[in-house]
Amino acid sequence: MPEIYDLHTHSTASDGALSPQQLVSRAHAQGVSVMALTDHDTTAGLAEARQSAAQWGIRLINGIELSASYQSQCLHIVGLNIDPLQAELIAGTQKQQLLRTERAQKISAKLEKKHIPGAFAAVSLAAGNGEITRSHFADFLLANHYVSTQQEAFDRYLSKGKPAYVPTVWADLADVINWIKLAGGVAVLAHPMRYKLSAKWLRNALQAFKEMGGEGIEVVTGRASADEIRFSTDYAQKYQLYASVGSDFHAPDNPWLELGRLAALPPQLKPVWELF
Repeated sequence: MPEIYDLHTHSTASDGALSPQQLVSRAHAQGVSVMALTDHDTTAGLAEARQSAAQWGIRLINGIELSASYQSQCLHIVGLNIDPLQAELIAGTQKQQLLRTERAQKISAKLEKKHIPGAFAAVSLAAGNGEITRSHFADFLLANHYVSTQQEAFDRYLSKGKPAYVPTVWADLADVINWIKLAGGVAVLAHPMRYKLSAKWLRNALQAFKEMGGEGIEVVTGRASADEIRFSTDYAQKYQLYASVGSDFHAPDNPWLELGRLAALPPQLKPVWELF
């Protein structure tokens, strides 16, 4: 049987609903044979995931998803096949984690002004030892009946231009790529069609990404349409980037998105796992 890859997943170490052990167990149940755990700005879940992967016979790729700033925009860069103990990567993620905590405090203050108290304590408790993300705030707003869905939380409060949005200057794109490369990993631009940017801007960003040492692009994602896969395929070929696949799985309550449930990688592309 052909191997099933899923190289973009999240656990409770960041904003996923499942522990690393639970996530790997679910991946096994879904037939995934090679997976990467790519939590936001942290590698804290990798050790637990590796133990579970050994139990289930899954090949685990050490990963991370780093937020990066490029021309005032936030891009998400997945690092695959990294050494999580590499000093520069550790130092870089610690800076990112501090930014996340500061952002969470500012979001909470803005919600307080909208007569929504207690957010920071709640999201800190929900995140536990993991990183606080905007998804934790969306869950808080939903649980306390300020909104009816998680998406409404973003649409009304958390997205750019909304009352609780906090702009954050993440690490520079070049630095993020450098951390990944110093850790022996492959830098992959995550979900390129989700940034809602013009085609011209994205082309310029991909050119810069390539020149900075980026090597891959997610072509097949859990939410990608056939047209989006076609556009991403064109970008992979134009900029000579290796192609990755990843569900961006966060929680089992989304019936439209599942671990390993991904379209086939277009055969004309070079799969990123050739670099591992």
